[in-house]
Amino acid sequence: MKQDYNRRKFIRAAAITGIGLGMAESLMPFSSYGMGSKAAGKRVGIIGLDTSHSIAFTKSLNTPGAGSQYKGYTVVAAYPYGSKDIQSSAERIPGYIEDVKKLGVIISSSIKDMLSKVDVVLLETNDGRLHLKQVIEVFKAGKPVFIDKPIAATLADAIAIFKAGEKYKVPVFSSSSLRFSTGAQEIAKGKVGKVLGADTYSPSKYEKTHTELFWYGIHGVETLFTVMGTGCKSVVQVDSPNTDLVVGTWDNGRMGTFRGIHEGKQVYGGTVFGDKGVSEIGNFGGYDPLLVKVIEFFETGIPPVSAKETLEICAFMEAAYESKKNNGAPVTIESMFKKALAAK
Repeated sequence: MKQDYNRRKFIRAAAITGIGLGMAESLMPFSSYGMGSKAAGKRVGIIGLDTSHSIAFTKSLNTPGAGSQYKGYTVVAAYPYGSKDIQSSAERIPGYIEDVKKLGVIISSSIKDMLSKVDVVLLETNDGRLHLKQVIEVFKAGKPVFIDKPIAATLADAIAIFKAGEKYKVPVFSSSSLRFSTGAQEIAKGKVGKVLGADTYSPSKYEKTHTELFWYGIHGVETLFTVMGTGCKSVVQVDSPNTDLVVGTWDNGRMGTFRGIHEGKQVYGGTVFGDKGVSEIGNFGGYDPLLVKVIEFFETGIPPVSAKETLEICAFMEAAYESKKNNGAPVTIESMFKKALAAK
């Protein structure tokens, strides 16, 4: 009862103060939460063997002669589940269990058992609906955690994850691997000067259990935010059977678009327009650039992507879906935050 009362009290206060995007901005950097300058050790645990990301990360860390950029971190234990009702994910689990066992990973029967064997966690479960429940166990154990895309299946759950991280004083971040591609990072660091606009694209498969872009289109949306930054105000999505075409209006009138590819060649990339030039972003550069950032995060406790930006990405994707349902009507980011807070 006390927990329910506190939740109602928070929502009521949020409505009174017009918390919206300000809620995301208020989340303190986790490095200030007393986690210390380094992780407690170098033993990595994985939750979720229903995605190829788990295998890719384990191979990079556990292969003999792994590079110094991984600082000796090794995957030692994994809890396989994981979605049980998304067939494309669940059917991978038996084979992936065998793959990681060959790399020296112990298979745990529960998250609790896995947490007893590790110092840091990769939450890789492909099903974003499970992330809030699973990460609460990690937070309670005090283990720093990276949550692979999507951070959750809804903006409301994403907000709850960051609030729980605050409560338990445990560092957490989430990101698509596309954020750390060489081209996107060069542009984010000033290659074309001030970014005036961008057009990005990626495959955009749908999964009925997730709001449309959360399942796969998030890759291209994350790329868009990597180069544009935060500050999106409103979103419009055009309804089309073979394409997601989403237009966001940022502060100062800047505009960014995301094209989700349903048919034809499945590629990643985009074009960025700056005050000093125009540049292509380039294609997917693999998982290792993200993994390096994850290891740095485990070492320092400082997330390379802010809670504010991750939450705005979620709000952008929900606003796109809301616009699509309403025949392309503009939907504000702020309205999505208010709706998500009310849902909690």
